[in-house]
Order: sequence, then C-alpha cells, then structure tokens
Amino acid sequence: MRIDFQACERPTLGVEWEFGLVDRTTRDLRNDADALFERARPLLPHPDRLHPELLRNTVEVVSGVCRTVGEAMADLRATVEAVVTAADPLGLDLFGAGTHPFAAWAAQELSTGQRYAELISRTQWWGRQMLIWGVHVHVGLPARERVLPVLSALLTYAPHLQALSASSPLWAGVDTGYASNRALMFQQLPTAGLPFQFQRWEEFESFAHDQLTTGVIDDLTEIRWDLRPAPRLGTLENRVCDGVSGFADLTPLVALMHCLVVDLDDRLARGEQPAVLPPWHVQENKWRAARYGLEAIVILDAANTERLVTDDLADVLARLEPTAARLGCEAELDQVHALLRRGASYQRQREVAARSDGDLVAVVDAVVGELRDSL
Repeated sequence: MRIDFQACERPTLGVEWEFGLVDRTTRDLRNDADALFERARPLLPHPDRLHPELLRNTVEVVSGVCRTVGEAMADLRATVEAVVTAADPLGLDLFGAGTHPFAAWAAQELSTGQRYAELISRTQWWGRQMLIWGVHVHVGLPARERVLPVLSALLTYAPHLQALSASSPLWAGVDTGYASNRALMFQQLPTAGLPFQFQRWEEFESFAHDQLTTGVIDDLTEIRWDLRPAPRLGTLENRVCDGVSGFADLTPLVALMHCLVVDLDDRLARGEQPAVLPPWHVQENKWRAARYGLEAIVILDAANTERLVTDDLADVLARLEPTAARLGCEAELDQVHALLRRGASYQRQREVAARSDGDLVAVVDAVVGELRDSL
C-alpha cells in the first residue's frame, strides 16, 4: 500500500483547539453546538474554521496554515472572539480543559454523522466515556523519510508537553489523583494512545495496510495516536496536550511543539541521530506525566537516566533558543517560563477547589474566566 506524504517546503504550523460548551448559570455542559454554529458562522472571518466534534457539547476552533506562532495565535483569536460573541446570547461559555469537573457522560448527546455513530457502535462504553478535550498541533515537514524518525525522537519530550498542558484532574465530581486523567482515558480507544516507533515510511504503509485490511480502520484519520503523521497535509500532528483554558497557556505550548519538531528535523537532516527511548520507557513516562504532572520524574534515555521534568525542560528551552529565533517565536517560547511560574491548569484548578471548599462550579468559573481574560 502506497501512502503519499505531501511534504512542506517550510515548517508550517496549524492548531486545533477543542472547547466544551458550559451553561453560564449551572456550569454544566450543554448539548447546544448546533445553535452556536448557527449564530457564530455569520460572524466568523473564516466560517470553515469552526468544526463540530463527536459530542454536541463540543466545538473545535482551527487555524489556517500559518508560518509563525504569532500568526497562528492571531488567526485563532479572531475565530474565538467571534464564537464567544455568538455564545453570549445563548448563555454559553467556552470551557478549555482536558475534562469537565462534574458533568455526567451519560447525559451527553452524539453529533450527527455516520462516522461518529460507527465509532460509538464499535467502542461502546469506552467510546461514550470520551468526554475529553485536547489541543492538536500540526508542523509541516519537508522530507517523508524523516517523518517517522522525528516522531520517534519527539516521544522523549511527550511527557514534558503532557505535564505542562495537564488540565484534567477532576472527573464526575471526583479528584482522580491524576494531573491528566484525559491522557489515560483516551488511550482506551483501540487506535488511540502511543504510536509504534517505526523508522521507515514503508513500515507505516505496511501497518496501515494491515489495519485497513482487517477492518480496524476505514480511513487513515482513524489512527488516533498521540503523535501521528498526517500524510495529506504533509505534517506531523502532535495530539499529546490536554485542552487549555486560554492563550496564556496555548501560546507557549504551540511554540514549544513547533520548535521541538523543527529542531529534531534539522538534526536528522544534518545526519545526527537524536536519542530514541525504548517503548517501555515511553509508556512509563506517559503514565508518570499523567499521574504527577510537573512533579513527574521522567526517564531521558536508554541508560535509565531520570530527572525532574521541570529541570529537564529548562535545559530543553535553552537548547531550542536558536530554533525559536529562526522561527520568529523567541518571545512565545519564553512564555513557557511564565506558565511554569503560574502553574499548570491542573494545579490551578485544585487551588480553586481548595479555596472554595470543593466547589466545582467555582472551578469551571475560573477556567472560563481564563479564556475571557486572555482575549
């Protein structure tokens, strides 16, 4: 089976940002995406950049194909501002996190479409549990033969991204004890979770052939890995991150993802071989970052070197400074330091819950407020 990869001459950037829709009074989820689409589309500078998702309580805002982080943020901001304006008369707010603190999954309604119905028909209880939101970042790559080596090397930094973006500590009214409950829930779907560490494109083609032949998937987009090639777009898609509350979190995360991919591709193009972790270390790191967030001790190499994720992140940021300068996102990458000082969303949500004697409505208020404050 041949899969063409539409390589990009430049390291283009595209961002997909998922939001839950919450009621302004009760702060519970509302299945009103259709009504929001009707109101929002006349206000949107690009109507095709607001998308439906699996559930009717969710909308996705996407950027166009951008060259810089700044351009992508400006593009998204124009769409988000229009959607917020359209949501106001409906008594809706956009909620940006990996999970909702107290919503009941059984009360959520499926969006129309055969693709969604087939997913639920196959996955049943676990599919209905997918009350989760994330951020996906596409980075264009120039050479098909380097896509999978970049993906495998990028897995070393997946726990750093997961810990920074972790925003799903609460589920069905309970603190799960995890920084990112979403990360471990999503991998219950049969084609989701960590990718295989293929090095050659032909291995990926063989895998896809087997998946299609045996009916595991009907389309390549049904491969829902945390990191995956997007052949039609010529990108590597990073799906590690939880949903984020506002631009103060989104901007540094996108800059970090952009720089990591470009840096790894540059190194491979020069003939270097970036370190690739054994699959068992990749799996353990994912669990540690999901469980402990920014307090995770992660495994850095095949020699079993371990380090606090925030300490390693400081060195990663310093190494990426020349790449950020070339990509025009030095200021945006530097905002990772501010995010670390402010605390990840899972930490901020727990602080609000503690201050309000466990009031989870107050947690939703705080998450919603962070989006509005960032506009």
